[in-house]
Amino acid sequence: MPSVFITCAVTGSGDTVGKSDKVPVTPDQIAAECIAAARAGAAVVHIHVRDPLTGKGAREPDLYAEVVEQVRNSDVDVVLNLTAGMGGDLTFGSVEQPLPPADDGTDMAGATERLEHVKRLRPEICTLDCGTMNFGEGDYIMTNSTATLKEMARQIQALGVRPEIEAFDTGHLWQAKALAAEGLIDEPAMIQLCMGVPWGAPPDINTFMAMVNNVPDSWTWSAFSLGRRQMEYVALSAIAGGNIRVGLEDNLYLGRGQMASNADLVTRAVEILDRIGYSVQGPAEVRDHLQLTKHG
Repeated sequence: MPSVFITCAVTGSGDTVGKSDKVPVTPDQIAAECIAAARAGAAVVHIHVRDPLTGKGAREPDLYAEVVEQVRNSDVDVVLNLTAGMGGDLTFGSVEQPLPPADDGTDMAGATERLEHVKRLRPEICTLDCGTMNFGEGDYIMTNSTATLKEMARQIQALGVRPEIEAFDTGHLWQAKALAAEGLIDEPAMIQLCMGVPWGAPPDINTFMAMVNNVPDSWTWSAFSLGRRQMEYVALSAIAGGNIRVGLEDNLYLGRGQMASNADLVTRAVEILDRIGYSVQGPAEVRDHLQLTKHG
């Protein structure tokens, strides 16, 4: 029986807190959702943190430390994957006067500062958002220059943490392969194909397979899509040879009008995989396959 692993992206940094009371905000809530997702079958948890007062995305190392400590001290085993995407957020002032950037929505930090929590906490995995793109509506741009990506890759490599490359479009995959060719990303490389995020790769089958067919054979990959297409991509990714990502970062619903928890989404993914003949890997199998180093 073929096997895959499930990553649960438990909260993200988007404007979802006001849309569902199940989106975790505080470190206690985020840690509890990580533990519940692991018990439901997730081998990996992908972690953002939020400002406990406002619910907005944050990157304070102390908030990450609270989450990581609780998960590591729990009675469940799960692979920790911390985002390193925060600190690359640029929102222009307006279409007529783009500079100076708007204070609300702009958070630009250097490579070392963006990785401060990774250096401190040493998760098995952290993300490397491999590109710059218009992200959604308005004047917001996800910003990751080539020089910044190279420096972040060097620092992640030196820390002994496995980067999960986040590719939102075909050019991001191209750049990821260039980083690997320069020796900045070690084998076994892993990449997440992020489908359906405006204005990256659309979630249609042709674009998805174009991404899949350009992932090097030796790399481990996962994929997801947003909203109602999340569960469709559970089956699609597995059948195409990849692994799975679900979670409230990408989708708030279990069904029409039915708000989900992270554990609900993982449970549904496990059910889908079982019905199409796939088993689900545990964290020990993932660590072995990806040669991960467990810290803490």
